[in-house]
Amino acid sequence: MDDLKAKGTLAFIWDFVGKMVRQGMGFIVSIFLARLLEPSDFGLIAMVSVIIGLATIFIGVGLGGALIQRRRVRPVHYSSVFYLNLAIGSLLTVITFFSASWISEFYRSPELYPLVQVMSFSFVLNALASVQFVILTKELKYALMTKISLISSLISGVVGVSLAFWGAGVWSLVAQTLIAGIMSNILLWKAANWVPGWMFSWKALMQLWGYGFRMFLAGVLEKISIYMDTMIIGRLFAASTLGYFERAKSLDGMITKYSSGSLMSVLFPVLSKIQNDLPRFQNVVIKSLGIISFVVFLLIGVFYLISEELIVLLFSAKWLPSVEFFQILVLSGFAYPVSALLVNILSSRGNSKAFLRLEIYKKILVAINLVVLYYWGIKVYLYGIIVEAVLGVSLNIIFASKEIKLPFFAFARPIVVQMGIAVVTIFIIYYITKDLEFMYIVMILIKGSLFTILYVGCNYLLKTNSFTYFMEQFIPIYQKIQKKRRGK
Repeated sequence: MDDLKAKGTLAFIWDFVGKMVRQGMGFIVSIFLARLLEPSDFGLIAMVSVIIGLATIFIGVGLGGALIQRRRVRPVHYSSVFYLNLAIGSLLTVITFFSASWISEFYRSPELYPLVQVMSFSFVLNALASVQFVILTKELKYALMTKISLISSLISGVVGVSLAFWGAGVWSLVAQTLIAGIMSNILLWKAANWVPGWMFSWKALMQLWGYGFRMFLAGVLEKISIYMDTMIIGRLFAASTLGYFERAKSLDGMITKYSSGSLMSVLFPVLSKIQNDLPRFQNVVIKSLGIISFVVFLLIGVFYLISEELIVLLFSAKWLPSVEFFQILVLSGFAYPVSALLVNILSSRGNSKAFLRLEIYKKILVAINLVVLYYWGIKVYLYGIIVEAVLGVSLNIIFASKEIKLPFFAFARPIVVQMGIAVVTIFIIYYITKDLEFMYIVMILIKGSLFTILYVGCNYLLKTNSFTYFMEQFIPIYQKIQKKRRGK
């Protein structure tokens, strides 16, 4: 047990550090690209990414998660999944390549035609290293995966910025995406030290299918909900409007995915290993939820307050229309990390039936809001996302509480407490700073520092469980860093 905890903690640290460094590199790259390219360029690549993203879910049909969740996996399982992925990826490449004219007509953008054809090869790239990625994930080798991600991001980022500087326009974004995939594949193959054997078995696939197929259907629903708004906006509005929306959406993703994404990616294999030890499982979940709630609402408050200064400082004034989109989106940012933990409870315990049923309920909420987008526009849709987030998290809690026999309030309490502290603190800091006029970087420091001090201070005075759990993890890590420094 102690060994599993140590491996999980180390994996979390590596994954978290990797995500932070990669996000930092990504931000530097995006700053250059946003200043060198036009919002319409980002809108065009977003249109193509919708098609690629929706179709990519068919690679593996959920069998990657089944390989992680299954305790006994033989070589024939890995090889069979690899060849299935490669076959599906190749088929998707052919279909997308020859559908390029139809896709460009759908968006009423002739310039999409060559972009779609070139980007169609992403399917083969995604398929080639999918099993290697699963192997490293299952073995909690996040140090290697972090290094691979950083190297791929750095090389592709340099190429993308260089091409943008030389006037390549939207093609710089295409090159960046494809080169990142190529580099990642090469490094994953080397790191996993695994090659497919000359074996294929439908029987082996069927052994994974019961769990994997339901997870695949859930993944389809998830991908549709993620990309449909981009598709509708790309169809109804100008490419520049979609570019503003995607800029805001990507910034919001920085909070949601990178604040707790590390914990989520590590928790699934860890929780899978302790799925039969219910008391221990409950303890890990409650502490993780407390830490996530504390970190997420801290970041939500900071980024809401500094949104205008951050966007203008980083990307220039031409991206100002993204500010309002981002402010509304960031208020719903708590839903992703919290929901990711709660659905991991179902997936790690192998309850794919409940997982699929939950996803169907949540996607009904998404579908209703997409109708709102179509008829009432982007702003109303964004406010609808906040309502959707609250209802979706509530559904997640209901399912999770039933699965591991914990009361609804045990899950809801840390979320409600941290949300309340964050909202009150935002109003206070906004009132204090609303008449201040300094340079953008100074305003970011003032607002961010004041919010952090007041938010952490309130948690300390109220002695919240979320703050306690966070400090339990943070203090030992800080002490280890200090000891290493003294040793040097």
